[in-house]
Amino acid sequence: MAIQARSEFASALNQVCSERGIEPEVVIDSIKQAILAAYRKDYGDPEGIDINLDPQSGEVALSKNKKNMTPSGFGRIAAQTAKQVILQRIREAEKNAILTEYSSKVGTVVSGIIQRISGPVITVNLGKAEGIMPPSEQAHNEKYFINQRLKVFVIGIKEGARGEEIIVSRSANGLLEGLFKQEVPEVSQGTVQIKVIAREAGSRSKIAVFSDQMGVDPVGSCVGQKGVRVQAVINELGNEKIDVIAYQEDPAEFIRTSLSPAKDLQVKVDEKKEIAEVTAPDDQLSLAIGKEGQNVRLAAKLTGFKIDIRGKSGTPKEVEEKEKKAQEEAKKALGVIEKVEEKEKKAASEDQKTPAPQTTQNTSDDQKSEPTQKASDDKQIPTPENKQKKEKEKSKGMEEIKSKAQNEIEASPKEESDEPKLKDTVGDQPDSDPSDSLQDAAASKRAGKTT
Repeated sequence: MAIQARSEFASALNQVCSERGIEPEVVIDSIKQAILAAYRKDYGDPEGIDINLDPQSGEVALSKNKKNMTPSGFGRIAAQTAKQVILQRIREAEKNAILTEYSSKVGTVVSGIIQRISGPVITVNLGKAEGIMPPSEQAHNEKYFINQRLKVFVIGIKEGARGEEIIVSRSANGLLEGLFKQEVPEVSQGTVQIKVIAREAGSRSKIAVFSDQMGVDPVGSCVGQKGVRVQAVINELGNEKIDVIAYQEDPAEFIRTSLSPAKDLQVKVDEKKEIAEVTAPDDQLSLAIGKEGQNVRLAAKLTGFKIDIRGKSGTPKEVEEKEKKAQEEAKKALGVIEKVEEKEKKAASEDQKTPAPQTTQNTSDDQKSEPTQKASDDKQIPTPENKQKKEKEKSKGMEEIKSKAQNEIEASPKEESDEPKLKDTVGDQPDSDPSDSLQDAAASKRAGKTT
C-alpha cells in the first residue's frame, strides 16, 4: 500500500517502490536495518534498541526500555553509513519480487532477446529479468546471435552460481504446446486437447490432438486454412517439421496413424508387454521407418509402445537387397549396365594405349649427343623415304647435265654428218651412263673445230 506523499521522504519512498516494484514496508524495514548497522559501527552492539521511523516525515528515533537513545547528529551519520545497506536491501527485495513474478510464469512461453553469449550458455533478456539457456535446452540445428528475438519456454527457477536463476528452453515439449495455444484458439479455449507430444528439437515433431466436441476437427483446426496456423509454429521453431495426427483410443489404430505418412500397415499389439509388430508393404517400409529411423522412433515415443516393423518380404535389410537386385535386373533389361561396362572397357584400353611419360634429364651432354645419334641413325638405316630422295636428286642432276650438253652443241657450228654420228654414239651405248657419252661427244666436237 502506497504512503500518502505529504513530504519529500514519502514521495521518494513511493517513487522507489513504484520503480522497483516492491512494497513500502520492505523499503522501511531495509532503512531500519541500515540504521542499526550505522549505530553498531559507532556506538557498539545495538541490543535491545528499538527504532521508530516516521514514514511521513522520515524522522528516526532510537529507544531502549522506552528511553530515548538517539545520539546527537545521528541522522547525518546514519545517512552516510546506511546508504549502501539500503541499496543492497532494495536490490535483494527487487530480485525477490521478480523471482516471485516469474515463478507464476513457469510452464508458459515468453518472448525475449538474446543479450549475451558466454561460451555454450546463452543469456536471454526477458524484460525485468534475465533467463539462462544452458546447452541441454538449446535446439541442435539453431544458430543464435546477439539481439535475436525469440520465444522461450520457462522451465523453472534454480539455484545457480550467482544465486537463483530463471531457466528457459528452446527444446522442451512445452514450447511446442505453448505455441499452438497462441496460434490456435480452439487449443487455448480447451475445445481441442493436445494429448501427447513427441519431439526431436530442431528436426521433427509429432503431436496427437483430440476433441470430444461434435463438429470439431482437431487436426484441421491445428493445421488451419492452407496450413497457416501450423506454418506459423514451424517458422518460429526454425522450420522444424511437425506432424499433426488424431489421437485414437485403440492402440493399434493409434500406432497406425502415428506412423504416417506410411499407408496400408498391419499392426498386432501386445498391450501387456507394450510391444507392437507392424507389417508394411515393401514400397512403404522406408517411409514408415523414416530417415535414420526417425519416424518409427517418434511414433514409439508418442504411443508408448515398442514398435517392431518389417516388410512383407522380410526384414528391412532383406527388402533392401531385393530392391537392389530388382534395380540391377531392370538396368540390365534396359541395357544400361552393358553400356556402362563398354565405356569402362574403352577407357581402360585408352589408358593402356597412351604411353607412360618418360623422364627427361636436361643435361648438356644428352642435348649434344642427341643430334649426332640422329644423324648416325639416318646414315645407317636406309629407309624408303631416303631412297626416294636420292633417286629424285639423281634424276635432277641428269636433266641438268643433258640440258647443258645440248646448249653447247647448239652453240657450236653443226655439220650434217656429225649429227647422226652423235645420235649413233649416244644410241649405241645403252649400258653406259648417258651423261658420260654426251660429255665425250662435246669434247670431240671442240677438238675437231680447233684443228
